[in-house]
Amino acid sequence: MADISSEVDKKAERNVFLFLVVFLAPIVAVAITATLGFSIWFTQLIVGPPGN
Repeated sequence: MADISSEVDKKAERNVFLFLVVFLAPIVAVAITATLGFSIWFTQLIVGPPGN
């Protein structure tokens, strides 16, 4: 009985890992990059370009 439970746990852990690596990490990376780019763009829109 413990072997079946451990196999299910390993399969679930693998599925969660794949979800994090394949979907969540790239989405978070793109969101952080987009947020930084938008904040820089918006700041330059209000203040002006660097060295101005």
